[in-house]
Amino acid sequence: MTENPDAAGETSGGGQRRELTARLAVPEMDCPSCAQKVDKSLQRVDGITDATLQPTTGTANVTYDPDRTSEADVIKAIEGAGYEVVGGSDAEGDDEDNQATDGVDIAPPSEVWTSPRAKKTWLGAAFVTLGLLFEFLLTGQNVTVASVLEYPLHIADVLFLGAVAASGIPVVRSGYYSAKNRSLDIDLLMGTAIIAATGIGYFVEAATLAVLFSIAELLEDYAMDRARDSLRELMELSPDEATVLRDGEEVTVPAEEVDVGETVVVRPGDKIPLDGTVIDGESAVDQSPITGESVPVDKTAGDEVYAGAINEEGYLEVEVTSTAGDSTLSRIIEMVQGAQAKKTESEQFVDQFAGYYTPLVVVLAILTAAIPPLVIADPISVDVAGYGFTFAGDWQTWFIRGLTLLVIACPCAFVISTPVSVVSGITSAAKNGVLIKGGNYLEAMGEVDAVALDKTGTLTKGELAVTDVVPVGDTTEDDLLRRAAGLERRSEHPIAAAILARAEEAGVGDLPDPSGFESLTGKGIRGEIDGETYYAGKPALFEELGFDLARARRETDGGVVAEEATEADDGAFAEDALTSLEREGKTVVIVGTESELLGAIAIADEVRPASKRAVERLHELGVERVVMLTGDNEGTARAIAEQVGVDEYRAELLPDEKVDAVEELQAEYGEVAMVGDGINDAPALATAEVGIAMGAAGTDTALETADIALMGDDIGKLPYLYDLSHTANGVIRQNIWASLGVKALLAVGVPIGLVSVAVAVVVGDMGMSLGVTGNAMRLSRIAPERMGGETGQETSA
Repeated sequence: MTENPDAAGETSGGGQRRELTARLAVPEMDCPSCAQKVDKSLQRVDGITDATLQPTTGTANVTYDPDRTSEADVIKAIEGAGYEVVGGSDAEGDDEDNQATDGVDIAPPSEVWTSPRAKKTWLGAAFVTLGLLFEFLLTGQNVTVASVLEYPLHIADVLFLGAVAASGIPVVRSGYYSAKNRSLDIDLLMGTAIIAATGIGYFVEAATLAVLFSIAELLEDYAMDRARDSLRELMELSPDEATVLRDGEEVTVPAEEVDVGETVVVRPGDKIPLDGTVIDGESAVDQSPITGESVPVDKTAGDEVYAGAINEEGYLEVEVTSTAGDSTLSRIIEMVQGAQAKKTESEQFVDQFAGYYTPLVVVLAILTAAIPPLVIADPISVDVAGYGFTFAGDWQTWFIRGLTLLVIACPCAFVISTPVSVVSGITSAAKNGVLIKGGNYLEAMGEVDAVALDKTGTLTKGELAVTDVVPVGDTTEDDLLRRAAGLERRSEHPIAAAILARAEEAGVGDLPDPSGFESLTGKGIRGEIDGETYYAGKPALFEELGFDLARARRETDGGVVAEEATEADDGAFAEDALTSLEREGKTVVIVGTESELLGAIAIADEVRPASKRAVERLHELGVERVVMLTGDNEGTARAIAEQVGVDEYRAELLPDEKVDAVEELQAEYGEVAMVGDGINDAPALATAEVGIAMGAAGTDTALETADIALMGDDIGKLPYLYDLSHTANGVIRQNIWASLGVKALLAVGVPIGLVSVAVAVVVGDMGMSLGVTGNAMRLSRIAPERMGGETGQETSA
């Protein structure tokens, strides 16, 4: 949907002003110059307050004041720019919120080869073929059949004029709308060229230009329709209907009519219609359309499911947790569409360049047609690298060359080179469980020099479990667990959940309820139990409290052996006990009071199977530095870093220190991507050039805050993302420079007679437009493969 922040305003009577949004399909609006023409036409309609035009989807979202205009006027304005509107329905307004109409999100598939335009093109092509036959082969039968202003018309001429009428009139009509809207685009240039050539009797050139350009337009329409297919496939994942349990009966209703809290029935093979929680049944669910996971996930009561996922085998009853418009899939589709609307730096450069390029070449075309005949009295021969060229001053030759330059002036292939690449890349990523919020982030990710990775939940699974319970003194394991769990019951940290789970498993009995609970950021927690203050946290917290843990932690940062303590006066732990636990990659939580240690609890987080290979693959793809940033202790950080193979790690970092670490990486290496959970790492994610959230499916905050979201908890998608983005940048550069290079070569070849009108159309316009579109579509063939039990390693075609 399109939201307009000014949708609610004051009317003259002091009330709220209503604004409606029409969502319309304009399939033929498939290039930036087309959108510019439509925009200029809409600007002349009083009452239109905002317009979002997306050539890549063929849609127009137009916000208007219903008291001053109507949707019919909006449609009339778009058609006044020369484009047919396929969809549209009057909106129902809301006095407080501006809601878009139930219109279209993408133009419907086009019947390109059987459309009225196509039929006229084929008729024109038949006339041209017959005309060429009479003009060059059946010259004896090419008799005069009529005359106009004493100018004889032969059979071939009549056939060529028939081709101009069939294929050229639609072009001239579009050119008229361009002139009407003061838009110097390909339609105006080609329409002008066809009229001019016909007017001075160059029927062959006029007919050839009309037919070839019409064929080029059909091919470009076909290519754009193929590009739109990837987004259509994404949108088709969302089911239209849902089977709901109402009053004990199953009722099939449109998905948008199901409310939050209702129960939907999903049978084997059905798509899950809405986001929800399983309340009955068990099944394996293929949620690859949302998260990109290649293996179906087992779902039982209490598990989340997403709209668009496919129920593989069992019967499920799902309690709906979001409406159709707010489902994870809906938000993904909406964000993909929004991403295509944001212009990248390359697009902005191209638009600016095209603004100078087209007028300049048009002027050159006029000068080419007019100046040489005036200044060249006698033929001039020029030898260039052994090739001889003769320049004569006849008007016909230079007019055709000017006409050819006019064709080359069209920047279509150049202008669409970036948008089609962005569309292909972003929609391909979305179908593989990676949501890229804008083309600028697609470009930026391909340019990163360093990747910073959070540890917990990124390189590791984030599923903590207690591995060791180490009581000291007279404290028993049960007593240690009871005190620790009593403190942690007020905390929402994953470590707290692990300790509580272990206490429940051990059956330690009723837990004490602490008072005066306080979280000590980055260090631990404290609370009062039975009138005494207890602490649970990092060893550093207890060292601040005055305990000497040097003997138990003999190995310091980097593995350097510390000077041996003369006495373990707080001596509860065995020598090197804490260090040995940390060396194994375990997080150590010490429990005690200000005067006594009760013991330590070690917690481990399993490294993801794909983490090691993902880091290796990032290096193979050219990422200069991969760094792990964590708030965990030195020993745990070192152990995980050695397991996954990062270049360096930084441990015991508070959130603001992660920001400092990202800034240091930027200063040393250049552009940085930060991968985290999208919430706790928000400051660091915002500081990096690209912020990437892990496991964002169903998480509103992560979907909204991250630049890129890995919808499944799969670090193996990170190399795929980098490869896709890096390849996309290469494709964009190839398209831009190939378009410019071909245009430049053709422009140089025109004055010396090496480039004809047909070559200019076939190569410079049609060929390059198809070329850049086909090159962009290569991005859809880059796909993740399985990596260490998870998807990850990508395949480039």
